[in-house]
Amino acid sequence: MPVNLSAPVAADLHPVAGVRIGVAEAGIRKANRKDLTVFLLDEGASVAGVFTKNRFCAAPVQLSREHLAAGQGIRAMVINTGNANAGTGSDGLVRARATCIALARRLELAPEQILPFSTGVIMEPLPHDRIEAGLPAAIADARVDHWARAAEGIMTTDTIPKAFSAQAEVGGATVTITGISKGAGMIRPNMATMLGFMATDACVHPSVMQKLATDLADGSFNRITIDGDTSTNDSFVVVATNKAAHPPITDLDSADGQALKQAMMRVSQQLAQAIVRDGEGATKFITVRVEGGKTGEECRQVAYAIAHSPLVKTAFFASDPNLGRILAAVGYAGIEDLDQTGIDLYLDDVHVAVQGGRNPAYREEDGQRVMKQSEITVRVLLGRGEAADTVWTCDFSHEYVTINADYRS
Repeated sequence: MPVNLSAPVAADLHPVAGVRIGVAEAGIRKANRKDLTVFLLDEGASVAGVFTKNRFCAAPVQLSREHLAAGQGIRAMVINTGNANAGTGSDGLVRARATCIALARRLELAPEQILPFSTGVIMEPLPHDRIEAGLPAAIADARVDHWARAAEGIMTTDTIPKAFSAQAEVGGATVTITGISKGAGMIRPNMATMLGFMATDACVHPSVMQKLATDLADGSFNRITIDGDTSTNDSFVVVATNKAAHPPITDLDSADGQALKQAMMRVSQQLAQAIVRDGEGATKFITVRVEGGKTGEECRQVAYAIAHSPLVKTAFFASDPNLGRILAAVGYAGIEDLDQTGIDLYLDDVHVAVQGGRNPAYREEDGQRVMKQSEITVRVLLGRGEAADTVWTCDFSHEYVTINADYRS
């Protein structure tokens, strides 16, 4: 079961003016499941995306990058689950293009105005004929209030849909932000998320959209890990429909730019943390906070070393305060001039290590009390500077192995 995470309530998700969403059952991998989603965008929307840095990236990732670079104005997105269309070579690109062409014809658009996304099993041919056959139903289903349906329609091994919504005051107008994400395994984003889609009716100039998407990813999806594996299909797309009644934002450092970015970051972080809370087999949600680094980069380096460690993650699952595993991860994180005598370690309110050694006041029962919680904060002080950063992760349970051993069956 997800860690302190509930399914979204459709009525709590605000429609975004200029976005309609349709969902259909196309039988892409399994019958009787929502597996095909289309986003229809009004003309004039600003769109940017951030994608996986895995060099073995999927065909839809390659094509989405190409279509965004073409600059013709994105008007629709098509998302399928059940098949990743990755590791499929030139044939995969042909099938992804065919999907874009089929949707473009039905919407009377250019194929370059369509962004394709796929998630699911790698190295299997994309059944684009089933996707094309399902497009009329998905288009007919398109509504402004179908965010919850879309969150369900993009799931793979997720146990629960992930969607959040917010509103904020920007430039004297109330703007709306709504987003969905999916992911539960093969999670160590190296750019953005597994699949994430966020829209706002705010007015954002196209010149700052890419920076906005990158900043949002860096502050949220690039701070999570479940198993340390970077997917072939990671994609995070941000849409601004420019429907709100305020002047266009041309500078993210302006007061309006900061107000919008902060509100969107809150939603991004909720979506990212939901992925960790629904991690395959997860029983605990863990915040790893590293402070006192020379740079934010080395703080993240240490935080990820802790968050990726199977020994640390299995200790959390067992509620075993084997905390030397955390110090060992700090030590092998790769900071060559790290002075172990400057390191302090906390579990929530429990001060475990002082200047690199066991705190004389630390008691095993205090550590175990914290380890039994469903939400835990690990805090490491490096004693090297003023930088700090945070990563979110989960534990490793028996169920993680079971899910991934049976994934293709």
